[in-house]
Amino acid sequence: MLALIAFGAAILVAVYRYVILPVFISPLSKIPAAHPTSSLSPAWILWTRWRGRENATVLAAHERLGPLVRLGPNEISVNCVNGGIRTVYTGGFEKGEWYSNAFSAYGGVHNMFSMEKRDVHSARKRMISNVYAKSSLQASPALREISETVLCRRMIPRIAAAPEGILEAYELFSAVTLDIVTAYIFGLEQGSNFTDHAEDGAKWLHDYKSRQPYLFWIQEMPNMFQLFSKLGFGQWLIPDWVGKKSADIEAQCLEWCDAAEAAVLSGKAAESVRHHPTVYGQLRSMVKKQEKLHKMDTKKQNDRLNQEQRLDIASEMLDHLAAGFDTSGITLTYLAWELSRPHNAAIQSALREELLTLNPPFSMAAGEASTFLPSAKDIDDLPLLHAVVMETLRLHAAIPGGQPRITPANTTLGPPGAEVHDIPAGVRVVSAAHSLHRNSEVFPEPGLWRPKRWLDNEGGVDCGGEKARWFWAFGSGGRMCVGSNLAVLEMKSTVAAIWSNFETTIEDDAGMEHVDGYLAEPKGSPQGSFLRLRCEKI
Repeated sequence: MLALIAFGAAILVAVYRYVILPVFISPLSKIPAAHPTSSLSPAWILWTRWRGRENATVLAAHERLGPLVRLGPNEISVNCVNGGIRTVYTGGFEKGEWYSNAFSAYGGVHNMFSMEKRDVHSARKRMISNVYAKSSLQASPALREISETVLCRRMIPRIAAAPEGILEAYELFSAVTLDIVTAYIFGLEQGSNFTDHAEDGAKWLHDYKSRQPYLFWIQEMPNMFQLFSKLGFGQWLIPDWVGKKSADIEAQCLEWCDAAEAAVLSGKAAESVRHHPTVYGQLRSMVKKQEKLHKMDTKKQNDRLNQEQRLDIASEMLDHLAAGFDTSGITLTYLAWELSRPHNAAIQSALREELLTLNPPFSMAAGEASTFLPSAKDIDDLPLLHAVVMETLRLHAAIPGGQPRITPANTTLGPPGAEVHDIPAGVRVVSAAHSLHRNSEVFPEPGLWRPKRWLDNEGGVDCGGEKARWFWAFGSGGRMCVGSNLAVLEMKSTVAAIWSNFETTIEDDAGMEHVDGYLAEPKGSPQGSFLRLRCEKI
């Protein structure tokens, strides 16, 4: 009898805990559910993510239900500025293990992107952010040398030598952006050269991207993956080859770090702009400075890194190079696709006309000496070029997926007049560029690529007002992308180099459908192509 009573009590507690509380009593019950089961179980949103349908599905839910949508019993999506991204991403909401599980490296060594606590992140950001400031980038002799070498001496000759003028754009742009980013991080002589070595670049891209679908298990269902691993069945969820490719990528990054370290210790980094590891050198100097502040016995100090410092820096550099090449490569691919579509031929012509006003022009002859390159500031100031980049970042955001944060106690979310109060601590809240960028009140006809929405009536840049508030390609707040200025500059320079010299048309774009996930690279065609461009010298 007692056992029956205990069983009945357990049933009542379970019904209250998992049905009555989340559906009728919790403050989250005031938020419309994206799916009939969202208040009861996370199964629907997990299944949606696993199938690669999250961004389109969440956008449809917001269009149907408003700026606050409940995705699961303990998860909500927010698609507004006031009471939304301004509250969550500038208001001190912390990251959770979703980031640290997937983006730490070298056995769990954190970097800025994977750090859960904002104070730890802020301390690291202060150590390194100055090398990514726009003024630093535009005045950098190293970056000027990098642009000349990668764009003029590698990329343009590769395009000019393409058989019948046809090349695979996604592979090209991924190689170019990785070369630029690794050169800025580690030094031009220590970085990659995948633009010249196309097969190696294609392999790197394939190895890097092939692991991506399996992040689901360690981000969304880490406990299940840990259980399977303990039972010896982890490879059922994440095949062993995924870990092997990750280890190979980490080893390559460590090799680049060690090459940069050798340049520092030998004095080459200080003597030669081609050996100067801008980002690596900045973080290294700050790490050593921090070491001196904490060590009482200065006699025991030396200029070499210990193993902990070596891996700490390597994890940070891996995060920077991965974010820098992957997102920019995706964006440039979609920019090239849009510019090369027949109905956008007039925009391509107008852009070329604008690019040819650069003095000196960014032409093939620029490869002869760096003095023939236009200045970074002059490139940055071109209004139509800026509009083309901004519109591509809006419509084809490389990271369109949700950016999870964890609510503190007594949170209020929602736009003025529709707030939901007393949201408890520990709720996962996400906003996504995919949804924010498709607000038709801010971006009329949001599904169309229209660069002129970023220009005023006189053809000048118009990026302020509501457009600026809703533009979220790089996030917002203290944890927004630290390398956004470098990303924009490298993309603008790449576009200037190509469309000053070539006219492009589409040979095959069957592989250009977006992956619908956290990242949104092209899916590729059954034949393995993404975007094949025909490039004709002008």
